[in-house]
Amino acid sequence: MGTGTMAGVYLPGDSTAVLRELPIPEPGPGQVLVEVGASGICGSDIGYIYHEHKGHRGVDGPAYRGVVAGHEPSGRIVATGPGCRRFGDGDRVIVYHIAGCERCDNCRRGYPISCSAPEREAYGWQRDGGHAGHVLVDEASCVPLPDSLSYVDGALIACGFGTAYEGLRRIGVNGDGDLLVVGLGPVGLAAGMIGRGMGARRIVGVETSPVRREWADGLGVFDATTAPAASAEQTAAAVSELLGAPGAATTIDCSGSRAGRSTAIAGAAEWGRVSLVGEGGTLETEVSDALLHKQLTLYASWVTSLTAMTELAVHLDRWGLRPERVVSDRFGLEQADEAYRLAAGQSRGKVVLVPGS
Repeated sequence: MGTGTMAGVYLPGDSTAVLRELPIPEPGPGQVLVEVGASGICGSDIGYIYHEHKGHRGVDGPAYRGVVAGHEPSGRIVATGPGCRRFGDGDRVIVYHIAGCERCDNCRRGYPISCSAPEREAYGWQRDGGHAGHVLVDEASCVPLPDSLSYVDGALIACGFGTAYEGLRRIGVNGDGDLLVVGLGPVGLAAGMIGRGMGARRIVGVETSPVRREWADGLGVFDATTAPAASAEQTAAAVSELLGAPGAATTIDCSGSRAGRSTAIAGAAEWGRVSLVGEGGTLETEVSDALLHKQLTLYASWVTSLTAMTELAVHLDRWGLRPERVVSDRFGLEQADEAYRLAAGQSRGKVVLVPGS
């Protein structure tokens, strides 16, 4: 490889996506070149980069450096650099979207997302990402993609499904109890699907958008969905009625909103476990009745680990679940501007770019 050009999508920060030509890179030591099969559009990119929010101004974390966008790629390795030992040409992979230092405790635990070294870089933020024909990645960033899963499946595992899985693992979702999912965007849909695979007895979703509720209902993953009521307590009462039980043993907030987090707490049963994975916003709660007297445990998690992402891909294969079911819209790279407008607006489910489509 290393010769020729390819198209790549950039986010200038003015609510547009721009297509530019750039050279196809050549892998160096410990690097692989991945021919991108699919690349998801993530809500964090929309909120922090697409609309010239904090990512462009360098507030609350490393700034976007004007690179090819997209941190949710999967594809096929077409070239390897010197020193690569685990993956080779032709291997199908998911790309974990953070390249860490590989030396700190977090990296050694498999969590480069929490690497604090100066050289930590995110694909699509500080180094070229997956919204292109090819993406150059560290071999250490690769996760095997089972043959039964598509590249679109892999792109969804790369971020949203991985994030949902980590949150559900922390609260120990299983067949002994019910699951409440608050916020039915792509991560919430992933939580419902994975919760089904993990054996949750019943799964109820809460979502403000009727369009997203209708899409979620059509997936056949949730036993019921409902719109939020006037208060978190009223919503929790509606959830309890749907479950036929005084709250859910496990709840997860994927909305990233104060109201959503309050609903996840109010909707938990006594001795329940609450997972917070939605980015942004604030958490505000009464303590005694809402937390202490119900004996709740709150967990917070940020994305997932390389090990858990590998595990999730194997589980999805074993469960016979296909993440691409939550995809409502697919676009080619040349339609990236249209795709981002939809993802930033009222998309029903996940929006994905598929190079060459």
